[in-house]
Formats: sequence, C-alpha cells, structure tokens
Amino acid sequence: METTTFESRTDFTALQESVTAIKEQLQQVIAGQYDMIDLLITGLLTQGHVLIEGVPGVAKTLTAKLLSSCLDTDFSRIQFTPDLMPADVLGTSVFNPQSREFEYKKGPIFSNLVLIDEINRAPAKTQSALFEVMEERQVTNDGKTWTLERPFMVIATQNPIEQEGTYRLPEAQLDRFLFKIEVKFPDLEEELTILRNMHQFKEVTDLTQKVNKVLSITKLIEYQQLVRQVHIEDHLLKYIATIIYETRMNSSVYLGASPRASLAVMNCAKAAAAIKGRDFIVPDDIVEMVPHVLRHRIILTPEKEMEGVRTDDVIAQILKKVEVPR
Repeated sequence: METTTFESRTDFTALQESVTAIKEQLQQVIAGQYDMIDLLITGLLTQGHVLIEGVPGVAKTLTAKLLSSCLDTDFSRIQFTPDLMPADVLGTSVFNPQSREFEYKKGPIFSNLVLIDEINRAPAKTQSALFEVMEERQVTNDGKTWTLERPFMVIATQNPIEQEGTYRLPEAQLDRFLFKIEVKFPDLEEELTILRNMHQFKEVTDLTQKVNKVLSITKLIEYQQLVRQVHIEDHLLKYIATIIYETRMNSSVYLGASPRASLAVMNCAKAAAAIKGRDFIVPDDIVEMVPHVLRHRIILTPEKEMEGVRTDDVIAQILKKVEVPR
C-alpha cells in the first residue's frame, strides 16, 4: 500500500530552530508550563496579544520577562494599580519652557514587548486607553498619531481568585487579546524541579540573566511574515467559520464570538502549522487553538453560570458537534 507524503513548499527549518532555542532557554528556569510557553511563542509569531490568568506564584510574570530576555527587543513592564491613569501608560504632553511648545513624552507602552501585570487592577478608564494601541498599534494624543515600532506585543496577567480591588475587563478589550491562557499549578515532579532549580540558582538575584538572546527583531519580523504565507484550504476556512457561527447559535451562550475570533483561529492555526514545519493547515491545528482563542470571547447565559458550566465545556461541545472536514 502506497503512503502519501506531503512536501512543504516553504522552508520553516530556521523558524523551528529559533522556536526550539527559545524553549530551551526558558526551560532552564521554568519547570513545566509547556502550554503557556507554546502559546506565548504562537502569539509572538501571530503578532497577537496574550492574557495569562492564574493564581499568584505560577510564574506568569517571570515567564513573560524571560521571553523578552530571549529576544533582542525593547521591553517594558507596567504594574496596573487602581490609581493608574491613561497618561501613565500612553504618555502625555509636557510644556518645554525653552521651545515654548508642548512636547509629547512617550509612555511605557512604546516598546516592542510590554508586560502589563495584574491588568484587572486598573479602572475601566485606564483599561480603555489600551483599545487603540492594542488593535491599531498606534497612539493618538492632542490630535497627533504616533505609530509603534514593530514588533509589538502585550502580555497581560491577572489573578482569577482575588476579586477585591479589581475591575472586570471590558468585553471590547478582552476581544483584542489573541489568547487567554489559563495557568494551572505544577504537578509534584515539576514542583520538585522548581525547588532544585532555585537551589542551584541560589547565587543568582536576577533569573533573566540565566537566558541568552536567541532571536533578533529582523528575524522575528521575517518569521511573522512567513507564518502568514501558510496555506489553508477553503473547506478548513468553512470549518473555522462554522465553529464561530455555532457559538452564536448555542443555547448556553449569551454572547457569541465575533469575526475577529475567526481571524484569530486562522492565524493561530497557521503559526501552529509553521512551528511543526508545515506550510499548510490541518484540522488538528484548528482544534488545538480554538479553546484558547474562544474562552475569553464568549459569555455564558446566567443560568448556565449558576449551574457551574465552564466556558471550556461549551467550547468542547461545539467542537464535538461540528463535523471535522476530511
């Protein structure tokens, strides 16, 4: 019996080697959390923003800082607090007495990779200031527009347990995040590895010094453009569209996903295929990405929330209902 082999028309060897190098650097410090690392790299290649949700102490912030240390890019961190103002993020106009003119002082959002720690600590006014910069990669101030340099990625963290002093993220802002990554506790072996690593690094005060830069801005932008060239058949486009459409028709869902979710699934599936060395998408790439893309975009009905139904459960039902193309 003859076996069919598929030859990739685009060479992703260099991309795969860079992804492997980043993972090796991160795993020198981070034990486990493979899904979080994979999804962060996918978001990086897809030019998307990522929301990481998990209890304190599961290396959300550390992983983001280590990722930035693997890249030859600018990095900034913003700690969101209840008294943070939009100008503290975007920047503001300051009067220069020498030139007698107002000069725009750029805020920390003007960077390649921006870590926003505890994003749900700031009020809606400050969170809304991120709408334009996250979607259009630009900031408008006093009638002038400043375009951010590529690449640009926001990695935000939030704690799902402690609700005192927090604000629910606006749905419009949630929709601008490519992924919502739910970080779990490590298992016993992983926790043991953490202890051994920290004991080994007892003389290191800054763990980001343990990783090396392995990817330049030029190469990263090249890989981002390469990912967009991954091929997808029309029947797979219909598969994605049907999944998203079913979120709007499901009786358990109060608010379904928008076309932005369809685009996110397609782009993430392209990145997943490229990381595996393929220049074409298969259904498994789509199924793998759908839960992470949709879990923060759909809202369940109050009745289902009271019953304890999880968003991931509804997404799994939808995936089971929609026929997988062959």
